[in-house]
Amino acid sequence: MRACLDLKESILPPGSRELGVAYRDLAEAHATLLDFKQALPFCQKALELHESTLGKNSVEVAHDRRLLGVIYTGLEQHEQALEQNEISQRVIKSWGAASPDLLLHAEIDAANINIALGKFDEAVSVLKNVAKQVKKDSETRALVFISMAKALANQEKAGDTKRCLEIACDILEKKKFATPDKVAEMYIEVSSLFETVNELEKAISLLKKSLGMLERMPQAQHLEGNVAARIGWLLLLTGKVSEAVPYLEDAVERMKDSFGPKHYGVGYVYNNLGAAYMEMDRPQSAAQMFALAKEVMDVSLGPHHSDTIEACQSLANAYNAMGSYPLAMEFQKRVIDSWRNHGADARDELKEAMRLYNQIKAKALACLSPGGSANALPESQEQETDSDTAKAAQR
Repeated sequence: MRACLDLKESILPPGSRELGVAYRDLAEAHATLLDFKQALPFCQKALELHESTLGKNSVEVAHDRRLLGVIYTGLEQHEQALEQNEISQRVIKSWGAASPDLLLHAEIDAANINIALGKFDEAVSVLKNVAKQVKKDSETRALVFISMAKALANQEKAGDTKRCLEIACDILEKKKFATPDKVAEMYIEVSSLFETVNELEKAISLLKKSLGMLERMPQAQHLEGNVAARIGWLLLLTGKVSEAVPYLEDAVERMKDSFGPKHYGVGYVYNNLGAAYMEMDRPQSAAQMFALAKEVMDVSLGPHHSDTIEACQSLANAYNAMGSYPLAMEFQKRVIDSWRNHGADARDELKEAMRLYNQIKAKALACLSPGGSANALPESQEQETDSDTAKAAQR
């Protein structure tokens, strides 16, 4: 989609409506993947272009502001989200009865913002009002029950949450051939809510349905990798390791094609693949995956991000399982260095990292032959000099 946008930027006039829609489409794609930080500037560009060329009360501006509200919600900037939603609703209402569906969707968005703010009763009240205005088997009604389930899940009402999700699923089942793109995306959201009430098998089943539908839609390629990755993760979580691996391997390739090899999502999938290989007693394969995960996360998240440190810890664990103690100690030292940079907030993590370092060192010393020397091993953290740390970082 980015390549398509670049092409349109090169051939379309600066004020083109089509260019504004392309900006919004790319923003929506990022938002669907929960990549709200990337989505924000493209949505803002779309809004700026449409306001300057079509006016502040145009249909396109209303669409832009509605999406902007969703993005701000994802960024947990809820006041800005409410502001955009209110402006969007005012614009839509100014058209009279021309776009009732768009107004109802904006009201559902407002309910979702209230859920994020913890105003569950207010959200449910809005959703009940919307439910009275929509057709019985419409996608909008399914959206209402999905949002209702979200509010109930936040209140830890698992039974009511499941009932709302089942109603939504019944509606979506009837719509999957008419609007497969929308249904596939909604299945993803329903799946995540089933996860929250610990219905993991149901969540996996819905994601598999969604993936099957997305694979028949070339325009949805950016979603396929994420869905495959989620299926793999849930299978791993439920102990179905051998079934998880093909999904994770497939997800890596799809995500690299869609977002490039250094996208942080690729790093997480490599990390999960490493965890799967460790479960299968394949530490060498695991070490390769953890090394790739760390390489990606070093670039996309930074070397001192907690997830990057965890990938480095996993790499040390894999080398430890292989009996490659000098390498295990080297990466364990890097973990110690990274947690130390976090200061007092990471005191417990630092303590655990140092405990693991000493544990690995004890194993290494026990394996040394009578003629071996402890000097062949990396020094303990307490004795490490600044130059030693610099050399480790370079390696």
